[in-house]
Amino acid sequence: MTVVELTGNPRINYLRAVLPARRPATLPDVELVRRGVRVDWEHLRAYDRVCGFRLSDRLPVTYPHVLTFPLAMALLTGPGFPLRAAGLVHVTSRLTQWRPLTADMVLDLSMRAGALRTDERGTRFDLTATATVDGERVWHGVSAYLQRKRGKRKRGDRSTPTPASSAVWDVPARTGADYAAVSGDRNPIHTSRLGARLFGFPRPIAHGMWSKARCLAALEGRLPDAYTVDVAFRQPIPLPSRVSFAAWPESTGWEFGLHSDRPHLAGQVTPP
Repeated sequence: MTVVELTGNPRINYLRAVLPARRPATLPDVELVRRGVRVDWEHLRAYDRVCGFRLSDRLPVTYPHVLTFPLAMALLTGPGFPLRAAGLVHVTSRLTQWRPLTADMVLDLSMRAGALRTDERGTRFDLTATATVDGERVWHGVSAYLQRKRGKRKRGDRSTPTPASSAVWDVPARTGADYAAVSGDRNPIHTSRLGARLFGFPRPIAHGMWSKARCLAALEGRLPDAYTVDVAFRQPIPLPSRVSFAAWPESTGWEFGLHSDRPHLAGQVTPP
């Protein structure tokens, strides 16, 4: 594997993000590394407000995902990447923190891609990110993305049973734009009605990582210092929407979910 050290956030070729995909073969065997990353307090506050977290010097477990996103985009838009970044669908996310993360930490970040795999829905791959402090791994994230096959989008099972709700949230139309502003994820399926239609969605959909962060914000104060949180993104949340949140304790942690007339997200919190 080739390790590429960056001295700042990489310049992203957004034109390459919308160019047609090349025939999938293999993903670049490269790891991007950026050292000495410091948290911008104003950015953290803006992120907390958009996702519903209390303003604090503690970093939500989802926040390093935002810090590593420029590295992810550099991989996705690099000359050796065979898939088009625009229109990719985030299908699962696993995040682990081994101790509380605070805004005064100086982080070393890394990002690499896993192997391509195909199924009936299309082509999938993982992006793996890591954050270390003084050589100690403090955070780890694995995100699975899907490039869907062309054709009619398959509808989910609307009859899937859902637990009783503990809260109902209105998700306004601006959610896609607001989260794009703090995350850097400007995928048009989240921010543009025309862009969403081009990729098979009737209107923009909420970012999966916004919905995951919003659920964890609802559990704030009840989570341990160290944990893993797994989420499967089921059916997209069209914007605007009204969704119901449910969470319940289990012997090893928490289960939680978002639903409306269909399931949108299913997650669990477990020991790391």
